[in-house]
Amino acid sequence: MAASHEAAVQRALPSISCVVPCYNEADNLENLLPLLSARLASLAPQWEIVLVDDGSTDATGERMDRWIRQPGVHALQLSRNFGKEAALTAGLEAAAGAVVVMMDSDMQHPPALLDTFVRHWRAGADVVYAVREHRDAETAFKRVGTGWFYRLINHGDRFEVPQGAGDFRLMDRRVVQALLALPERNRFMKGLYAWVGFESVAVPYLPDERQHGRSYFNKLRLLRLAFAGLTAFTVWPLRAVIALGFVLALAAFGYGAYLTLVYLLYGHDVSGWTTIVVSLMLFVGIQLVSLGVVGEYVGRIYEEVKRRPLYVVKRELGQGLRKDEA
Repeated sequence: MAASHEAAVQRALPSISCVVPCYNEADNLENLLPLLSARLASLAPQWEIVLVDDGSTDATGERMDRWIRQPGVHALQLSRNFGKEAALTAGLEAAAGAVVVMMDSDMQHPPALLDTFVRHWRAGADVVYAVREHRDAETAFKRVGTGWFYRLINHGDRFEVPQGAGDFRLMDRRVVQALLALPERNRFMKGLYAWVGFESVAVPYLPDERQHGRSYFNKLRLLRLAFAGLTAFTVWPLRAVIALGFVLALAAFGYGAYLTLVYLLYGHDVSGWTTIVVSLMLFVGIQLVSLGVVGEYVGRIYEEVKRRPLYVVKRELGQGLRKDEA
């Protein structure tokens, strides 16, 4: 929902935090940190960059001792790779600014767009998020899969996950507190952003080219993330199983009635071998799929009740904003 700017009062920006999760992005961070530091310093008198090293295996961890010598850089080094959702949560918990920006470390999110984010926040928006103008550069598999994913996750819900919106966004401190108050362990951040609500403004953009390295979100990881999002915010897979079972039960009843009627009218012997084998294979397959869907939900319940921490911090380096100062 777009914020109403006419009645909004311009707000002062005392401090800003920028959360940057990174996994094997040492070379990109060398280019990003100077640009980001200069941009944040021009936006607020107090600022910080919160780097979250999500178990990198390149030189990211080794270079952190040098990066934290720069003023305003605060670094968290996780004990292993916990995933981007956990790294984002770690950064949000460490950030102390009045507003918090989240962006990737691969140089595809332009720091220059932060000026636009802050301008909308000053005008009254609580959330300002970047939305891709188009996905022409992506593969057909990703474009089609993304379209279907958003149709499914937004079907019948009382809130909508914006298509094309990612983690590149600015959030007011109230929004950050609302996100951190959510207790679930299986965190699908794109859904959580939409679930908490607040006044939001979308800013169209085109991501820049990655300067170094490659994306680690392959097709398998994207499918896992999509399924995690669907099971975290919808129950339609369970309802689809119920509907499929109902349809097959009606079909089986109708087919049985048809065979009985043929036998009574014409006295034909019913050859049951093919019918039985095909029917058994069909229903066994459907039962296994149904158990798998139910098991996925039960498995997520099991993960939640164990109450394990989302992440483990190996090292915390540098000095950012203090909570009482921001």
